[in-house]
Amino acid sequence: MINWNDILTYAKNGNLKPDTRLEKTNEEWKETLTKEQYRITREKGTERAGSGAFCQSYEEGVYSCTCCNSKLFDSSIKFSSSSGWPSFTQPYKLNSIAYIRDVTFGMERVEIVCSTCDAHLGHVFPDGPAPSGLRYCVNSESIQLIKD
Repeated sequence: MINWNDILTYAKNGNLKPDTRLEKTNEEWKETLTKEQYRITREKGTERAGSGAFCQSYEEGVYSCTCCNSKLFDSSIKFSSSSGWPSFTQPYKLNSIAYIRDVTFGMERVEIVCSTCDAHLGHVFPDGPAPSGLRYCVNSESIQLIKD
């Protein structure tokens, strides 16, 4: 199980190698994504709190990347964080997510991206429930649910 110290280490020293990589040009991404998906995943945007399709959804399945379909989170570790964004406690696999130090807006945070295609997903924080204590705060536009 990954913990906050592991995340800080990855953000500082480099991430685990993904199983595969997908590289596309901005023009290619624009052809396959909606304008909102592109804004969030490729331009590091965010949704307005509480507006995402998966904020209050707790259907069973696996959440995958909107851009490349890589598995990112299992629905069994999704929880209500009252933050306004879908929240998870662990990635699907340790190398599913890459961690990047983010110092924008006068804050120090850890950005999370899909390790396969570098799609911006959101941020991770050390204020989640036990046992991991992690809260992966994810934009609904950056994920899709694959139902069991």
